[in-house]
Amino acid sequence: MEEKKVTWLELFYDLLFVAAVAKATHAILHVEKGYIHTEYLVKFILMFVPIWWAWTGQTMFVNRFGEDSSYQRIFMILQMVFVLTMISSLSVDFDNYYLSFLIGYLGLRGLTAIQLVIQNVEEGEVKRVAWYLGRTFWIGIAVSALSLFFDSWVRYAVLYAGIVIDMLMPIVGRHHLRKGPPNTAHLLERFGLLTLILFGETVVSTLAVMQPQKGDWNSISFSIRSFILIIAMWWQYFDNVEKKVNKEIQTAGQTIIYGHLFILMSLSMIAASIQLLYLHEVDYSFIVYFIFGSVFVYFVATTLVFHQYRYEKDRLGIYHLGLFLGILLAFFIINLSIVTPNLFIIGELALFFILYAALTTK
Repeated sequence: MEEKKVTWLELFYDLLFVAAVAKATHAILHVEKGYIHTEYLVKFILMFVPIWWAWTGQTMFVNRFGEDSSYQRIFMILQMVFVLTMISSLSVDFDNYYLSFLIGYLGLRGLTAIQLVIQNVEEGEVKRVAWYLGRTFWIGIAVSALSLFFDSWVRYAVLYAGIVIDMLMPIVGRHHLRKGPPNTAHLLERFGLLTLILFGETVVSTLAVMQPQKGDWNSISFSIRSFILIIAMWWQYFDNVEKKVNKEIQTAGQTIIYGHLFILMSLSMIAASIQLLYLHEVDYSFIVYFIFGSVFVYFVATTLVFHQYRYEKDRLGIYHLGLFLGILLAFFIINLSIVTPNLFIIGELALFFILYAALTTK
């Protein structure tokens, strides 16, 4: 497979999207009477999915057709303007910023679709992939644009109907995409870099709420255990990407693409969970469900994403799955049955990810 390098402009592009993800994550830090209301969880998802999908669309274009030419740089720089428009529109008071958010999203998706249509590649399967994606993406874009003509919840239904259609087009045309597959090594690197920046954002956002006073060993210990938890997650993810994954495998790449929606979303939820656990602002039972639910989603998503691409000799057996789920379930039941100090909960999760990393990367 031809080697493809990530450009500096792509990395700069990623930073803007991570800023958007960080702003969306603030929605689940709104606590009222000890709970994160369903409204805020829904708003987090509604903001997160378009951000991820807009980034993914451009990343997939660059993966197949990126040349780091002047005109492609101009397109990416123009997209950054729309990213900034989206970022400035991300708020729990979503209704008041809907129009600017929609402009940002449609601008991003529209520029990606235009690039696909005008892409100058030789006739063949790759050309047909560009035409298929370039034409079908306009269906979802057009449906989302119709939301301008509606009010209240109807416009959100129309907007996300368009996004769902947009996301389904590559799945529907999977047989086309397999004939012109993406560069697996570059695809893993791109998603890995975005995940890495989110890990860094998780550390920064977590430590930002922890301001221990002199002799406050509880806060210091919580900070250290949280850092160990994040490092263990980092170790498991990147050792698998670097050592256990066969980057020569050529598929449509959809396990990597759609699986990372849940990896990135759950990573943001884990970061929020750590902050809420430290601040003691959330009902105990709720935070136990929330943090273990977030870890469960992350575990399942990373397991599924890597399984298909692991070397056969390194693939995990069903007993590994049973072991990890058993450990996680045991910790969950114990913490739900007995009120456990936050230090112990973070320690349990750190231990879980240390074991997860050790057994999946050895």
